[in-house]
Amino acid sequence: MDAEALNERWRRNLESWAIPPEILAKAPVDPWGHSPTRFAARTDRALAEPGGPTLDRVAEALPEGGTLLDVGSGPGAASLPLADRIGELIAVDTSAAMLGELTVRADKAGVRVTTVEGRWPQVAEEAGTADVVVAAHVVYNVPDLAVFLRALDAHATRRVVVELPHRHPMSWMSPLWEHFHGIRRPVRPIAEDAVALAAALGFEVRVEEREAPVERFDTIEELAASVCHRACLEPSRAEEVAETAMSMGMWPVPRDRWVTLWWNRRAT
Repeated sequence: MDAEALNERWRRNLESWAIPPEILAKAPVDPWGHSPTRFAARTDRALAEPGGPTLDRVAEALPEGGTLLDVGSGPGAASLPLADRIGELIAVDTSAAMLGELTVRADKAGVRVTTVEGRWPQVAEEAGTADVVVAAHVVYNVPDLAVFLRALDAHATRRVVVELPHRHPMSWMSPLWEHFHGIRRPVRPIAEDAVALAAALGFEVRVEEREAPVERFDTIEELAASVCHRACLEPSRAEEVAETAMSMGMWPVPRDRWVTLWWNRRAT
């Protein structure tokens, strides 16, 4: 398949994850919303125990005092652990709260940071270029992945690094969707689809994979609260969700596989 066909397949597969309107209408909160506090905790873990192929591939291409562009930065888990190397961090995110969490941590680490609130690649020109561009755990929110990846490449002078789970981040919850709503959730897209598209776009992609360094949840109560949020259930059903997950053998949740794909920017 060529890049256009692969991109269209990615878009269709991603659209299949849409929540049916009749279920969405009953959701007590936005099921797609993210918690800045939860993401900040993950960043703090990454700061305390940095490592892994994504940070390694960024670090080896980032010169001392270089510029790093973090697209879909959240509070900075894919960038701030490299504070000692960064001369300037440009952080792009749609959430002002996430950027606020990043700024607090960047200030504490002594990293000069510029924040850009908005969606990539619409704000790409405002973000500018950098030695290295990293985008971690973003692409499953991107319908037009070809445009997204091309923009990452265009704004890097040395390297692009992308990290994503092997499967859609909501895949682990599929048995519970079927139990509570009678709906089978999709299987694709998966990381191999993103790799195939990047290669079809002409990027010399290299791939590494590892087990996620952190557990998805620390307690069964956290799992139950997350399922109520994501599956459009009332919070009062958390105990029922916990009991169901336990009975289905879903606790503890197996760790994800995280995939890092990267390529060097070709001279123009």
